[in-house]
Amino acid sequence: MKSLEELKKIRERALKNVDIRRSEDGSGIKLLIGMGTCGIAAGARETLNAIMEELQVQDVHDVFIVQTGCMGHCHAEPMVQIDAPGEAPIIYGHVTPDVGRQIIIKHILEGELLEDHLFTKTHHRI
Repeated sequence: MKSLEELKKIRERALKNVDIRRSEDGSGIKLLIGMGTCGIAAGARETLNAIMEELQVQDVHDVFIVQTGCMGHCHAEPMVQIDAPGEAPIIYGHVTPDVGRQIIIKHILEGELLEDHLFTKTHHRI
């Protein structure tokens, strides 16, 4: 960093990243990303970064990132849960950075489910 202008640009980029990680009124879509030890070991950090980058590339402003702990299914990490207002949560498993980008493009923007990555196991006993 060599100038005040450079520092201001870094600050602006950082603030944009913070903005997509919080929801002021709770009305937007929330993306919960499992960032427990098992998720991080499986690549959740890279997935989180890819999702955040794709949100910026696509200029999406009504999706908010929430980092959460273990989602209880270590074998399916990294996991991403989509909570849209008025809809049942959708959970994806084995979310690589490429799949994370597709979640933004296909699911969030185009309304299509990524069938190959849907996590369908529940905690309900039969």
